[in-house]
Parts: sequence; structure tokens; C-alpha cells
Amino acid sequence: MTAWNAWPLIHDAAFYAVAVPAVLMMGLSKSGFLGGFGSLAVPLMALAIPVPQAAAIMLPLLLVMDATGLQQLWRHCDRDLLRLLLPAGLLGTVVGTLLFGVLSTATVAAVVGALTLLFLAQRLLFPPRADSPAPGRPLGFVLGIASGFTSFVAHAGSPPFNAYVLPLRLNPMRYAATAAVFFAAVNLSKWIPYAWLGLIDLRNMTTSLALMPLAPIGVWLGVWATKRIDPGWFYRLAYAGMALTGAKLLYDGLK
Repeated sequence: MTAWNAWPLIHDAAFYAVAVPAVLMMGLSKSGFLGGFGSLAVPLMALAIPVPQAAAIMLPLLLVMDATGLQQLWRHCDRDLLRLLLPAGLLGTVVGTLLFGVLSTATVAAVVGALTLLFLAQRLLFPPRADSPAPGRPLGFVLGIASGFTSFVAHAGSPPFNAYVLPLRLNPMRYAATAAVFFAAVNLSKWIPYAWLGLIDLRNMTTSLALMPLAPIGVWLGVWATKRIDPGWFYRLAYAGMALTGAKLLYDGLK
């Protein structure tokens, strides 16, 4: 016990009680399965530690998940969609860096949650017809920026990303692969800004290392499920994930 306590990491059992399911939840979301639920990971960890620290601990785990997902999904991605969304997402991380000390995490959570619920309400009240046009590319660029920004602040980039991509009704594997490539690039771009903001330190990184074995498990489970699930059920679960995420983020931002 003494040797364990000497390690520069978080030792509070309450933290690991929320961190373990948060990491597994993020892994499932990173695979494209239960898309949106991953945005709950940092708010869940924030029950035990401050949000910026939770985001810093999650960052190395996201990179392991990204590598695991890319290995299995890369060849299925939609390259044309990525040419639109990736530059916007990287621009969003720049905006996140500049506004990190200006906007509170609670404000960002409330805005993301409200917009997510508004998007779902619009889809429910005015469901698209089979001949409805796909969302416009300018909207995709704006939502790509929003995704990069909210991903930088709280690893909550899925709701804006899904608001544009889900209505395109991609094949589940194509959706999962496109999301995997997009967020791998966005997460990789966070390292230097996070270090510059003082979020990368020995205690956070050692805690990440302790949680690292869990990182690929959720991704593997999610990829396995994505390959086998009916597309109709896939999108029902995706929208359910967005609804739960939106409600939780709005609640966290307003409480």
C-alpha cells in the first residue's frame, strides 16, 4: 500500500468508481457505437475531480482509443466528408485554445446540450422525407468548428458532429470510420495547447497510465457491435445517445 501511495497519481477510490465506466463509455462511443455517449465521460469524471483535470487525464486515453479504432476502421471512412469537416474541426480547437480561460466549462456544456436537444426536437417534429436534401456543406463547416471547440474544452465534440453527419444516413461502418478519423486528428491537435495551458502534468499522465488498459476494450466491443447491428437500430441508439447527452450537458451547465 505504501508503494502504491508513493506513485504520483490519483488514489481516491471514488474517482476510479466513475473513471472506469467513463473510459469504457468513451471507448464505445469512439467506435461509432452509442455515438454521443462519449460526451458524458468528462462530466462523469467531473463528479470526482475538476473538469480541466478530467479532460487532461482523458486525452492520452483518447489517443489509444483512436489508434485502436483507426486500425480497424480507416479503410471505411468517407474522405470527401473529412475534407469538409477536418479543417473546420482543427479551426475549432484553435478557438477553444483562445477561449479556454474566458468561457466556463458550465457555459459550454449548457450551450452544447441545448443545441443538441433542439436538433433532436427538429428531427422529431419535422422528420425528413426520403427525398429530403442532405444538410448543406456550409452548415457542416460551422458544426465542424463547433465540434472541434467543444471537443477541446470537454471532449464533447460528438453532438455537433452528429448533428451534421447522422442526417446523411451513412452506412454504420462508414459513419464510425469517418468519426474515428475526424476525432483522431482533433485529439492529436490538442496536445500542444493542453501543455501550454498547464494541463499536462505528471500526476494526470500517471493516472492516465493506470487507466490505459481499459482504453481499447470499449473500442473493440463497439466495433464488434457496429459490424453486427441493424442500421435502423444503430441510428435509434445514436439518437438516444444524443438525447441523453444533451439533457445531461444542459443539466450540468445550468445547475
